[in-house]
Amino acid sequence: MSKQDHLLVVDDDAEIRQLLSDYLREAGYQVSTAADGKEMQRRLELQVIDLIVLDLMLPGEDGLSLCRDLRATSNTPVIMLTARGTLIDRIVGLEMGADDYLPKPFDPRELLVRIKVVLRRVQSFPDRARVDEVGCVRFAGWQLDTRARHLLSPEGVVISLGNSDFRVLRLLLQHPNRPLSREFLLNHAFDKDSTPFDRSIDVCISRLRQQLAPHLIKTVRNEGYMFTATDVVAE
Repeated sequence: MSKQDHLLVVDDDAEIRQLLSDYLREAGYQVSTAADGKEMQRRLELQVIDLIVLDLMLPGEDGLSLCRDLRATSNTPVIMLTARGTLIDRIVGLEMGADDYLPKPFDPRELLVRIKVVLRRVQSFPDRARVDEVGCVRFAGWQLDTRARHLLSPEGVVISLGNSDFRVLRLLLQHPNRPLSREFLLNHAFDKDSTPFDRSIDVCISRLRQQLAPHLIKTVRNEGYMFTATDVVAE
């Protein structure tokens, strides 16, 4: 590691928090802990966290809700832990934005490997700055002005974006080269749940492809849509 990555372990079991804290510190990480969602939020407000190990079953707001809310404002990677290891639980966890999922009981060595893999993947992205905190995002010769909410083409043509198209594009830029499901995009761009006949996201994607270039937004079968630009830079 070029720097000491800072991990946040969120679990209501004090023994698990202590076990993981000791083990991950020995592996070379800086580690903070939280027992519930409120303490997790306080930690995130006070510290820069590189990855969150988040238990699904927490008192008060559960891990799924916390992960969903986190994804609305942050790219911080999340590995979800749960005693419920069914396929549907795993799918729901990933749909809420978790980067990986590990059922309990687990071997700390496996968690360590997964942490390394997730950190290596997300830190390979060109720029992980929050798109809503910057004025300009450059990609593939294009520029997105996040304040004026318009695009500037490589030829210098200004293209105005509607609110929904802007929100969807911003989400795609926040998660480059990572498939985002229609459910995730609907939840975070429109603040509503998906229904079988809701084509809002598909219409937005179609418009964005026409305004940008079709190859920049790839359809990933059974997963959703992925923004493929490798040179996303937030300024």
